[in-house]
Amino acid sequence: MALAIDPLIRLTGISKVFHTEEVETHALSGVDLDIRAGQYVAVCGPSGCGKTSLLSLLGLLDSPSEGSYVLAGEPVSTLSPSQRARVRARAIGFIFQAFNLIGDLTVFENVELRLRYRGMPAAERRGAAHEALERVGMLHRLQHYPAQLSGGQQQRVAVARAVAGKPLVLLADEPTGNLDSASGSAVMTLLRELHEGGATIVVVTHDPRYLREAQRSVYLYDGRVVPAASVDREVA
Repeated sequence: MALAIDPLIRLTGISKVFHTEEVETHALSGVDLDIRAGQYVAVCGPSGCGKTSLLSLLGLLDSPSEGSYVLAGEPVSTLSPSQRARVRARAIGFIFQAFNLIGDLTVFENVELRLRYRGMPAAERRGAAHEALERVGMLHRLQHYPAQLSGGQQQRVAVARAVAGKPLVLLADEPTGNLDSASGSAVMTLLRELHEGGATIVVVTHDPRYLREAQRSVYLYDGRVVPAASVDREVA
């Protein structure tokens, strides 16, 4: 009998509560989720269901109020902010809806900057940045600035930044939200190609076309993982 392989990501009993002076908001409640290496997972649900909170926790941008998060066999839910930053730089690539490129840096510098945070030597950084830009078809634009690129091209650069250094997982938050349909389809095709090349991808999306790209869909409702049949039609 083949031995079971531990998941790359394991969330157990994850809750996230935000407090203000008058209100206690439960963004996530008792979330259990396993994601295996090489999977392509889509996270969907209505506005306010906890998708962004879940992605922030997966990306170590935030820590849970309760529960356990194990990444590649290492508990990470109780790390300090500086420890989370070190793990994040090494293990996680982000693709944001708004691209989040730095306007006064070139395409090459935007991609290379991520690798500086990992302490990678200069020659290795250059090679990794060139490889990532070539992978997304943007090597010919390496000396351009973000303002000189279309939205679709900027998102390709953002994907290159995310994959540079070969992180364990790519997290994409509505990566087509600021793009026209043609550019959005091109970016999702690129994500599919990265997945076919072995990447682990978790993407938040409202677009039913892109849900079909994923191997698996995770549905959130009121901060809980629920069966697809119980989610309102607005999710799709």
